[in-house]
Amino acid sequence: MYHHSGSVARPTAGSAVGVLETTGAAQDSDAMMFQRCTWCGTAMYHRLLCPVCQGSDLRTERSEGTGTVRHSTVVHRNSPAARNVSLVEMAEGFVVRGRVMGPPIGIHSGDRVRLSQAKDPVRGEPVFQLVDEPYRAWT
Repeated sequence: MYHHSGSVARPTAGSAVGVLETTGAAQDSDAMMFQRCTWCGTAMYHRLLCPVCQGSDLRTERSEGTGTVRHSTVVHRNSPAARNVSLVEMAEGFVVRGRVMGPPIGIHSGDRVRLSQAKDPVRGEPVFQLVDEPYRAWT
């Protein structure tokens, strides 16, 4: 891919191996780090290249930790009990796969969630908790 500044030498901020390393104030245990492409502004989670423009110039930012469940499913495989797997769209615009605390059947699309301090011990995925329990008249 051609970049207009390809012939200009500039220092790199770090290698692709350390893309998600946290420094300074972002070392909070409840912080979720994501990348944002400096070329097109697309937010993404755990990527080496931008999925939109294929740029490799990504900067690491700290997420607020709030989002909305876009899809949730109940999984019975590889675990002694049923668990949910959810796709959560974060306020910054990227989507992350994780688990929402609560009864697996009680998690629905559109529920607002926030990042919990707990981590999934088996898969290492982020764990979320419901922000407010919505009124569901028929459940």
